[in-house]
Amino acid sequence: MRTARFTLDPAFTVGEVNPRLFGSFVEHLGRCVYTGIFEPGHPAADDDGIRTDVLDLVRELGVTAIRYPGGNFVSGYKWEDSVGPVEDRPRRLDLAWRTTESNRFGLSEYIAFLKKVGPQAEPMMAVNLGTRGVAEALELQEYANHPSGTALSDLRAEHGDKDPFGIRLWCLGNEMDGPWQTGHKTAEEYGRLAAETARAMRQIDPDLELVACGSSGQSMETFAAWEATVLQETYDLVDHISLHAYYEPHDGDVDSFLASAVDMESFIENVVATCDHVGARLKSKKKINLSFDEWNVWYMAKTQAEVSALDWPEAPRLLEDNYSVTDAVVFGSLLIALLRHADRVTVACLAQLVNVIAPIMTEPGGPAWRQTTFFPFAQASKYGRGEVLDVRVDSPTYETKKYGEADLLHATAVRAEDGSVTVFAVNRSRTESLPLDVALSGLDLSEVVEHSALADADPDARNTLAEPERVVPHAVDGTALSDGRLTAALEPLSWNVIRLR
Repeated sequence: MRTARFTLDPAFTVGEVNPRLFGSFVEHLGRCVYTGIFEPGHPAADDDGIRTDVLDLVRELGVTAIRYPGGNFVSGYKWEDSVGPVEDRPRRLDLAWRTTESNRFGLSEYIAFLKKVGPQAEPMMAVNLGTRGVAEALELQEYANHPSGTALSDLRAEHGDKDPFGIRLWCLGNEMDGPWQTGHKTAEEYGRLAAETARAMRQIDPDLELVACGSSGQSMETFAAWEATVLQETYDLVDHISLHAYYEPHDGDVDSFLASAVDMESFIENVVATCDHVGARLKSKKKINLSFDEWNVWYMAKTQAEVSALDWPEAPRLLEDNYSVTDAVVFGSLLIALLRHADRVTVACLAQLVNVIAPIMTEPGGPAWRQTTFFPFAQASKYGRGEVLDVRVDSPTYETKKYGEADLLHATAVRAEDGSVTVFAVNRSRTESLPLDVALSGLDLSEVVEHSALADADPDARNTLAEPERVVPHAVDGTALSDGRLTAALEPLSWNVIRLR
């Protein structure tokens, strides 16, 4: 195998990593909430019904902004159903997932959960622009954020939350371009509604950060035209536009699946180009940033059959994908793609947090454990803070059916405030080790602290209830730093974290 190479130089950077890049997502879908983060009566549950074993794993995962309550769920969400005495909250049909929502866990419980996670956990609230509109968004904002002295802020205090929730980051609906969305709209219809909602919310608080709905995927027929139309209406009123993308292998095409980040990077760059084109047309100096607020590996092909067979159950097992080593390597590559665009991707939310296409799994009444995808996220969140260095690889390539020629090496590097550097790298070859040579220019580095890899002789190995620690990262020997050069061998089909100081 030919050696893969790149150069690191602090003079050539992408941008500072926003901590919100390591966000996640809690939706009222399947068992994400009920028997996921919230299970009164569980041996590990606290007085509020939050599973402390899950809390420990969420903290270890290192998530920051947590988007709530959806997702498709939000387009039928009545926020007032989810507040006040639990015994008085109504049960509702959720059209998005053909289930019944009890509202036992609601807005106050969500905020309380974030506080338990820790100060790094920031609320990211979505408003319903599917079946509702400006008035309901303003009512939710008043209830959540106004200090006191109005009907809704005093109602919050009456419900036991004297202090305002202080929600700064708001999503103006969800996937409104999708025909599957309750209250689906054209770009013109949504753009006007989003602009009206944003303008009204800013009358209460001009300093909110607002996310407009972008396309639900690059493959949507309306992609780019949707963004252009929506931003024409909202450019001066919003701060971010959203992107959503999920990846899975199709027809056994694992090679294309391993190159999924090629599509993700293209998606990001095309949305940036569209945003900047609209900004140029409007003669605006403002830059719209990107909120990649749903991303993951998701075996979607089986989901439609799962959902259509439901008869309005409460918190059924849905979308509980069990991730393999191969999935984790693709997942790590998607993280690399986000970091490589940290100058414009300032929010990102792994969908979702627990049980539903999630890095954390639970059993009702039983244990919680880490999926294979847990480890790349936790490592990236821990060591990916700082300034992203510009990495341009010279790599051996391979051919894919979906994306053409792709590099075997996918990599980025982040320089921390103390001058230490972490290289994140994926070897997409399923059969061969990949030699790596990195030239270090202008960096005061002399020691390899650690080279960790997630890889396995069985690419289908996964963690389960029976074997919760079947797959864990392991130390890699032989990685060296000498005379300003880092040399390493990346195992076949592997996610790698190399820490230098």
